[in-house]
Amino acid sequence: MSWLSRMAERQMTKARLQGQLQGLAGEGKPLPERPGDAFISAGDAMGFRIMAEAGVLPEEITLKKQAIALRETLATLTDAQAIKAAMAELARVEMRQAMAEEVRRAFLKG
Repeated sequence: MSWLSRMAERQMTKARLQGQLQGLAGEGKPLPERPGDAFISAGDAMGFRIMAEAGVLPEEITLKKQAIALRETLATLTDAQAIKAAMAELARVEMRQAMAEEVRRAFLKG
């Protein structure tokens, strides 16, 4: 177990003993279904979930949503110039997404 994991465990134990983890939203209820979490590590999934519940999204998730929207738009286009421009923008967004994912992986290895 890494020093960061041990520190996190200590903080959670301290909060639990002080009663700070009681009465939280969703206590005693099953976790919501998140099938997309099956494709990322448990730690990343938990981190993304905490940030999403706090209204914060990491850059790679924001970029992923942009890429999905661009693909949907691209599917509706018929003009060759518009298709070319949308494909260029999609490639740019996907590249930024891949870079953000790589930065996160490098940071977590760190």
